[in-house]
Amino acid sequence: MKLLVNFSRGKGRKPIIAQVVRDTGVLINVERAVIDSSEGEALIDVPDDACRLVRDRMADLGATVRILEHGVSLDESECVDCGACISICPREVFSFDTDFRLHVVEERCILCGKCMEACPHHALTLPV
Repeated sequence: MKLLVNFSRGKGRKPIIAQVVRDTGVLINVERAVIDSSEGEALIDVPDDACRLVRDRMADLGATVRILEHGVSLDESECVDCGACISICPREVFSFDTDFRLHVVEERCILCGKCMEACPHHALTLPV
């Protein structure tokens, strides 16, 4: 399951993800991270059965954590199956099926938003 973690670095440079791995024993896969001198956001993937444990421990350490049930969403009424999203996606979320209809594997999505920018019909949205 994917978790979106936001944290402030104002209280020091604690290695929050490493701390949670050590405390819980749960291995965390960082899929995307944007961190600067004052704050950070990381999209992480953890086993489904450990999701709440990791979320709670990160919250104890001062992070704001959201469980993401979905990745990118496709509005099929707007999509014209042009494939503009296919080549821009770094995780191969999009492909054509045998009928050249767009196929989406949303579990692969890392919420980078590149597909939304590329879509000429605004048929793609990210979870709020």
